[in-house]
Amino acid sequence: MRYVSTRNKNVSLTASQAIAQGLARDGGLLTPEVLPQITPAFLEELKGKTYGQRAVAVMKLFLEDFSEEELTAFTQAGYASDKFDDSRVAPLHTLDEGTYCLELWHGPTSAFKDMALQLLPHLLSASLVKNQEEKTVCILVATSGDTGKAALEGFKDVDRTKILVFYPKDGVSEVQALQMKTQEGNNVGVCAVHGNFDDAQTGVKILFSDEKLRADLADRGYFLSSANSINWGRILPQLVYYISAYCDLLNQGKIQMGEKVNYCVPTGNFGNILACWYAGQMGLPVGKLICASNSNNVLTEFINTGVYNKNRPFHTTMSPSMDILVSSNLERLLFALTGQDDQAVADYMKQLNATGRYEVTPDLKARLTEDFFAGFCDEATTSQVIRTVWQDHHYLIDPHTAVAYQVMEEYRKASGDTRKTVFVSTASPFKFCDSVLHSLGVEEVRQGLDALDQLEEVSGRPAPRPLASLRNKDVRFQEHVDKEQMMDVVLEMLK
Repeated sequence: MRYVSTRNKNVSLTASQAIAQGLARDGGLLTPEVLPQITPAFLEELKGKTYGQRAVAVMKLFLEDFSEEELTAFTQAGYASDKFDDSRVAPLHTLDEGTYCLELWHGPTSAFKDMALQLLPHLLSASLVKNQEEKTVCILVATSGDTGKAALEGFKDVDRTKILVFYPKDGVSEVQALQMKTQEGNNVGVCAVHGNFDDAQTGVKILFSDEKLRADLADRGYFLSSANSINWGRILPQLVYYISAYCDLLNQGKIQMGEKVNYCVPTGNFGNILACWYAGQMGLPVGKLICASNSNNVLTEFINTGVYNKNRPFHTTMSPSMDILVSSNLERLLFALTGQDDQAVADYMKQLNATGRYEVTPDLKARLTEDFFAGFCDEATTSQVIRTVWQDHHYLIDPHTAVAYQVMEEYRKASGDTRKTVFVSTASPFKFCDSVLHSLGVEEVRQGLDALDQLEEVSGRPAPRPLASLRNKDVRFQEHVDKEQMMDVVLEMLK
């Protein structure tokens, strides 16, 4: 299987080349030329497998230059019991007989990014060997909160790698910031950027496309790659948990083989919900994909109108991982829905860069609304949902998950669709203690990590071990720069 650039189909790479490179040199996203197909027999076989075994079965369909033995070793290391606090890795929690929550936060950083970023370092290291790459790879990451810590933890002290994470200085939760600033490892760097996530993400993309920088780093023995979801090695492991959730529903007798299931995903950069769309295109019985946004509702407007317009106020919310106005992975969806029309995609991206907006064709808009429902949830409603789900189900959720729950309920009321629905929980509520405690009616929230203890007391739930252990760690990284200085930070780290 070959991987092509969304902006130039003549760029064609192997899986290992695509993973090592991260982003196409033309700025496009490296994407499978074709999607393999799965059958009911394939799903039947996966029913009796562990999560790791399911991951191997799915990923080997895409990674032809990796052996099954390699992938097995990667999953055994990535999803080991000392890293995930639930042996099921991505368990389903039943709220009622038609509603199920897919918990993706049982890994070492208590966020869904662990599902991919515990595998990506293994995939990348093996890719360097396969490509006979002699230079050291420097992973550049822009994060809206969770990717940064998950990437840092995944790449910590991995041979022949360095990793540098940029995050918006005042755009992540206190726990998220502390997770990054206390990161251990001899090959890691962390820097805050004045501005929002889009500033950090745009800055990283500029660095990737800077030919002079690439040449300078090559002379120093380095090349750049990405751990953001622009890297196919991030998207692929995310397909697995949607397929796995379907198998779990089959095992539990909740559905019959072939029965369609709706999935509701809180999303900002569009990678998580895109992975589910890919799974549906491969043959997973996916009904409606429900795209849930917070007050930064650029995706909601795009899916409903066909107009993508980032020229709007940026809102800093209690669900910061969705505080995004430029959803990078949408480019992959456009590439697929246009029949891999790379020129059309390139034109859309040029318009976005030049004017901050673009409008798709009526045919493409019809495809969007056929596959997706889109809605958004404001701050007051997010808080109310956290409280309501706790009161009605005695189930504790974080703000991102609350956004998904609300938009799922809106879709059900608007459509009358009674299909069984899986909504995705992307982070532990203990990563957002302040917002969750206020939502539960606590007026005086304790400062710093003491809020973890307070949420434990209020909920009767234990804080995840990786978060509770933060109080014993020293702050290592406190640098903050303007976005124009991000290149200086890279050059200083790799001098």
